[in-house]
Amino acid sequence: MSSVTKTCARLGLTLGAMFAAFNFLGVSIERAQTPASANQSASTGRTSGSGRVALYAAVGNELTLYDVDVANATLVRRSSITLPGNIQEAWPHPSMRYLYVAWSNGGPSYTTLVTDPVPKGDRHAVSAFRIDSSSGALQPLGQPESLPSRPIHVTVDISGTHVLTAHNDPSGLTVHRINPDGTIGSLVQQPADLDVGVYAHQVRLDPSNKTVILVTRGNGPTAGKPEDPGALRIFDYNDGLLANRAAIAPGGGFNFQPRHLDFHPTQPWIFLTLERQNKIEVYRKLSDGTPSPEPMFIKETLADPAHVRPMQVAGTIHMHPSGKFVYVANRATNATDFKGNQVFAGGENTIAVFAINLATGEPTLIQKIDTRGMSARTFSLDPSGRILVAANQVPFLVRDGSSVRTVPASLVAFRVRDDGKLDFAHKYDVEAGGGKALFWAGIVPLP
Repeated sequence: MSSVTKTCARLGLTLGAMFAAFNFLGVSIERAQTPASANQSASTGRTSGSGRVALYAAVGNELTLYDVDVANATLVRRSSITLPGNIQEAWPHPSMRYLYVAWSNGGPSYTTLVTDPVPKGDRHAVSAFRIDSSSGALQPLGQPESLPSRPIHVTVDISGTHVLTAHNDPSGLTVHRINPDGTIGSLVQQPADLDVGVYAHQVRLDPSNKTVILVTRGNGPTAGKPEDPGALRIFDYNDGLLANRAAIAPGGGFNFQPRHLDFHPTQPWIFLTLERQNKIEVYRKLSDGTPSPEPMFIKETLADPAHVRPMQVAGTIHMHPSGKFVYVANRATNATDFKGNQVFAGGENTIAVFAINLATGEPTLIQKIDTRGMSARTFSLDPSGRILVAANQVPFLVRDGSSVRTVPASLVAFRVRDDGKLDFAHKYDVEAGGGKALFWAGIVPLP
């Protein structure tokens, strides 16, 4: 049994869960585009409306609400709801009155047994919730809408009329109407020839609401299987209906495993992470919303890219609302034997901070700060850009002198300085393991 497998068994996580954690999904709620334009100023990063935010964090099938004090960078746990399956991702409606939560009884963190491949499950859906404007509490809204396979990412279009869901296995994309009352409506049938690539990992709407980008990660090569190339699949979008437009795949998509992207709030630039390559790329957005065929800039996210340990990958990416900075998660869970225990073997569990040249779009690394935990699968910024909260998804054993100790899963709050750099503020341990991971967390403005 490999060291990684032994670690998974010790923590009660599936082997597939560990690999899928590095192949992840997405959003920490990655600043939905309409909320960005409607509720904040790109120049000041300040919110209008109530100015209050809530944080939601998912461990297995439990979704927990935290009060957020932005000024003091503190969190207070309040209430939880339970869904029929493990929560994969969530995204708010542009009005911030509703939250759409994708879940599945398959995929990572579902079973306590060490199994590979990850179980696909037989029940997958997206559920709508009403957000209480005073407390942030979630109230079920209508019935869950069934999905054909495990959802890995979900978003809402700019008009707030459709919810789009990305599926990783098999790679796919589904679109449902949103009814005027916020409930999820009928499925929008898509063309049979829709090109959805290999291993969709994220779906995003261009702010124009006319272009959809499906980030298809592909798969790295294995001893028994060649590499599946990755690509950005670009679609025309009209009232929920998709049409093939283009595929952006530098080098034919080989050695190109895109994971997540985010849009610059004021300039025609798209920032993208490459998971296995541990890089950030910047693309120019053409007039029709299509990314340029080749990146303008490619930057390393690690301190020592020439000596990358196994299980070291780039993750989620988020723009600061000012457009001056971009943040990337570096994640590592490599393990080695120590006195019969599988312990952390080193690597970077950090948030990398890049300053952006507003004349050219070039990012420059200015800081890497420890997340004080293992594998921050998701993180998010509040709309004012004053705090960042990282979600370290799994507990892990580490050496402590001649003994070992467990570093728990956690939510970690950082203050964002005027220069974009982060200062540690508070750490909140979260109970995970036993087949459950802190798989998603995101900050949502309250209406």
